[in-house]
Amino acid sequence: MIEVENLVKKYGSHMAVDHLSFHVPEGQIYGFLGPNGAGKSTTMNILTGYIAATEGSVKINGYDILKNPEEAKKCIGYLPEIPPLYTDMTVKEYLKFAAEIKKIAKSEQGGQLKKVMELTMIEDVSDRLIKNLSKGYKQRVGLAQALLGEPEVLILDEPTVGLDPKQIIEIRDLIRKLGENHTVILSSHILSEISAICDHIMIISKGKLVASDSTENLTQTLNAKSSLYIELAADEARAKEVFAGVEGIAFTEKNLKVNDEKEAEGEEIISAFEITAENGADLRKDIFYACANADMPILSMYYEKSSLEDIFLELTEV
Repeated sequence: MIEVENLVKKYGSHMAVDHLSFHVPEGQIYGFLGPNGAGKSTTMNILTGYIAATEGSVKINGYDILKNPEEAKKCIGYLPEIPPLYTDMTVKEYLKFAAEIKKIAKSEQGGQLKKVMELTMIEDVSDRLIKNLSKGYKQRVGLAQALLGEPEVLILDEPTVGLDPKQIIEIRDLIRKLGENHTVILSSHILSEISAICDHIMIISKGKLVASDSTENLTQTLNAKSSLYIELAADEARAKEVFAGVEGIAFTEKNLKVNDEKEAEGEEIISAFEITAENGADLRKDIFYACANADMPILSMYYEKSSLEDIFLELTEV
């Protein structure tokens, strides 16, 4: 559906997009991640034909964005970070204007306006001036204009920026629903949102693609660190001796000193450790049984696996 080959964009000596290549198949929701200045918005602007690339090619549904711009753009619905709204128009007036710009036949305009307003749930504000709407409703109006013309591809740049938690959930649910009938590229700085919505994640840094896979596969591919934090009623030497017999432990790090004063007072000695497993394995059961067999009570234990935020920071750090 979307084919990007060897894409380059230079602004003078600055390389905003550096030989970027990726393919987005039909019917997928792709998350597009990267720190500020990584080239996300520039790439999206090139995909939509808003700006031209210095080198490389972009094809939308088989149409080259430079050689066949009109055909390619008919396949795209675009919501930029700041929706292109005419705030002195009513919602209905603006959407009718957008339909005419997109050359939708007059006989079809009424039906399409009704459909996109129902889908984005803005029928109740259709006669209100856009400038009097909340940020959330403005985003919905911007999304409604992107849906006009029934494009196969939706490109959404930070669609939830500036929204309150309730509005974010509503827009997120809407995007997930749109993914049933559209191919979607979604840019966002809210990483939990990306992992909740997207089928696939692309991460760029300094204009280059540094990762492209599902969240689960990214974690496995990077051998993401998983840590087990455990607190025991035992001294350090005894605990490490027991841990040495558990297969799959990469290393054990003590993070709480044995309290010798408590030992002298006859109180229970408590040791705490951070245990890292090989290849992100979950060793809780093995460690539990090892400690039980050694008569070494576990006072607390919790498991923590690398999140998308950890992976993002690892791949994009300077």
